[in-house]
Amino acid sequence: MRPPNMQRALRLLGPLEARIMREVWSGNVRPPFVVWDVQARMPELAYTTVMTTVVRLAEKGLLDAERVPGQRAVSYEAAGTPEEFLVRTSRQRVEELVRLYGDAAFAAFAARLDRLSDEQRKRLKLLSEQ
Repeated sequence: MRPPNMQRALRLLGPLEARIMREVWSGNVRPPFVVWDVQARMPELAYTTVMTTVVRLAEKGLLDAERVPGQRAVSYEAAGTPEEFLVRTSRQRVEELVRLYGDAAFAAFAARLDRLSDEQRKRLKLLSEQ
C-alpha cells in the first residue's frame, strides 16, 4: 500500500506522469536515472512517449534534469518528495482561489478551520512552517 501523501500527489498528475513519478518516488528507478531506466520499467510504452513525459515532469518542477558530461543524455532525479509537491501545489491552488474569489475564499477557509481537531491544528502549524 502506498502512503496517503503519495496517493494524493499522484492524483494531481496525469496517468502517465503518475506512473512515472510512482516509480521515481518509490525508489524503483534509482537516481540519477536516464529515460531508458524509466522505459525499462514500462516496456509497453514507446521510448519517445516516456521521454516526452519525463521532460514535461522536469518542466513542471517534479524532476531535476542535468546533462550527462560528454554525452547527449540527460540524467534526472526527483526534485522533492510527494509531501513537498503537495505543499507546493496546495499553496499555488490557494493563491489561485484567493485571486479568483477574494474574501469569499478566505471566509470558506475560516469556516473550515473552525471544524479542525487539535491534532489537525498541530499538523497544519507544522506544514505552514515548511
